[in-house]
Amino acid sequence: MKRADFRYLEPLRVRWAEVDMQKIVFNGHYLMYVDTAVAGYWRALALPYHETMEQLAGDLYVRKATLEYEGSARYDERLEVGIRCQRIGNSSMGFAAAVFRGEQRLVHGELVYVFADPHTQTSRPVPGPLREWLQAFEAGEPMVAVAQGDWPAMQAEAMALRHAVFAQEQGIPAELMSDDADAGALHAVARNRFGLAVGSGRLVSQPGGIGKIGRMAVAAGVRGAGVGGALLQALVQAGRERGLQELVLHAQTTAEGFYRRAGWQPEGDVFEEAGVPHQTMRLPLA
Repeated sequence: MKRADFRYLEPLRVRWAEVDMQKIVFNGHYLMYVDTAVAGYWRALALPYHETMEQLAGDLYVRKATLEYEGSARYDERLEVGIRCQRIGNSSMGFAAAVFRGEQRLVHGELVYVFADPHTQTSRPVPGPLREWLQAFEAGEPMVAVAQGDWPAMQAEAMALRHAVFAQEQGIPAELMSDDADAGALHAVARNRFGLAVGSGRLVSQPGGIGKIGRMAVAAGVRGAGVGGALLQALVQAGRERGLQELVLHAQTTAEGFYRRAGWQPEGDVFEEAGVPHQTMRLPLA
C-alpha cells in the first residue's frame, strides 16, 4: 500500500505523551492514530456517525485489528494515516490502514468491523445504502448534492442548521437566526446521500449588481468534508447566472482562510456582528 492508494488521509502530529523510553512512538498509540483516522473517514463521507447509525438501526463493532510495524515515528513528526474500505461482506467490512511519514510507510494493517444490532450486538447484513455509499466514496464520487430553492422550500432544514451552528454552538441569540431578507433570497441546502441536510447558505441580490452570500452553516460533524466548498460554489454560480457583477460576504474571522482559498479578498477592518468578529470579503464575477 502506497500513500497514493488512499483517498482519505488524516494528518497527525506526534505528541510528547505518545513517545516511549526508546524516544519513538509507543506501539499501542498507532491503533489510536488509526481510530482517529477512521473518525475522519466518516466525516469525509459527510456522515455524522451517530445520526447515521441511528438511521440505519445498527452500529459498527470492531472484530479484528492488526498492525505490522516497519518503521518508527518520533516526537513532533508530521504523519498521515490512510484509511480505505477494501472489502464489504454480508455483515462485515474490511478497512486497510497505513501510517505514512511523507511517502515512507511506517505501519500498516487491517480493521474488520461487523454491522450489528446495538441492543443484542448480533450481526446484521450491511445495509445497502451504506454499502453503496462506501463504494461511491472510494470511486471518487461527491458525497453531497446541493439543492436550491426559495424560503418556504428550504426553511425547515436551513433553520435547523442555523440553530445548531449559530445558537447552540456559538451562542448567538436565536432571534438573529432569520431576518426579512430570507423571504426574497435564494437558499442552498447541501444534503448527503441519505438526504440529511448537512449545510446551508443563502444569496441575496442587492442593487447595483451586487449579491451577498450569508448564513453559511455546516454541521459540526462533517466539517472538512467539502460541504462548505460545495455550498459556496453553488451560490457563486447562482450569482453568475443571475448576472451579478460582484459578491460580498461577512466572514467570521475563523473562516477567513476558507474564503481566501476560494478566491475571495478581504476588505476593510475586522468588525463585530452578533458578538462575533467578522471580515468583509469580496469576489468579482465580471
